[in-house]
Amino acid sequence: MELIAGIPSPGISFIDLGPFRIHFYALFILSGIVIATILTDARLKARGTPAGLFLDIALWAVPFGILGGRFFHVLTHPNDYFFEGANLLDIFKIWEGGLAIYGALILGAVGMFIGSRQAGIRFLSVADAVAPGILLAQGIGRLGNYFNQELFGLPTTLPWGLEIPSSNPAYPLGLPDGLTFHPTFAYEMIWNLTGVVALIWLGKKLQLEWGKVFALYLIIYSTGRVWIEAIRIDPSEIILGLRINIWSALTGIAIGVVIYLVQKRRHPGKEPSVWLDGREPVDQSPVTSKDAAK
Repeated sequence: MELIAGIPSPGISFIDLGPFRIHFYALFILSGIVIATILTDARLKARGTPAGLFLDIALWAVPFGILGGRFFHVLTHPNDYFFEGANLLDIFKIWEGGLAIYGALILGAVGMFIGSRQAGIRFLSVADAVAPGILLAQGIGRLGNYFNQELFGLPTTLPWGLEIPSSNPAYPLGLPDGLTFHPTFAYEMIWNLTGVVALIWLGKKLQLEWGKVFALYLIIYSTGRVWIEAIRIDPSEIILGLRINIWSALTGIAIGVVIYLVQKRRHPGKEPSVWLDGREPVDQSPVTSKDAAK
């Protein structure tokens, strides 16, 4: 029996349904957002919020996150969008790929803060609840990179090397045809999904609140991103010999460690409630005659 030489690349990245073109990248991103929203809402509900409350918060966080992710991607890849003859409308073609997670986290946090305040929920409670969902969405979203045949790693002879046709514009110049490359999309997907399990387990085991789960998310995800980014070969801005996303990941680790240590010292116990002071819903259950007689 002939063994598979590597992971074959998909032949398509979209499908046409009548006049509409559906890009798989966009489908995986949207699927990740939906699943993350469901998971986060369930985690908040377990702490006493009404079902569906997180959807109100997500309506703020998701658009802000997408804008932040795209802005940061364009900012860190200027040569892809600003050159002679470039079509500046390409900046807005998110479905073709290009969302930077750290930019999404920054502006997404702003949107989540606004949504949390309007809902009357502690921002850090929401951050802890959403952390596993973010990592899950990132893992699902990496399948979009696979269908786009992008963001692969160095050449490798490992059995799971990713097959990339030399006709692909991202195929490194000067390399011979027929090489296989590290499937960094798969590495990050596995790392992220493992991280989801770790965050949920550690959160319950150590009873982590006050933003500590989110801090662990930053540490876990960013640690994986450092070594995965180190073997990627797609063009990137280089600062002091390191890809800009490695610097972003190192910053993410540092911020995560600081948040965890500070919150562990300031808030060693559990949160009194997920609700902001004075915003907890009043119990409006009907009073029975038996209750009234007490």
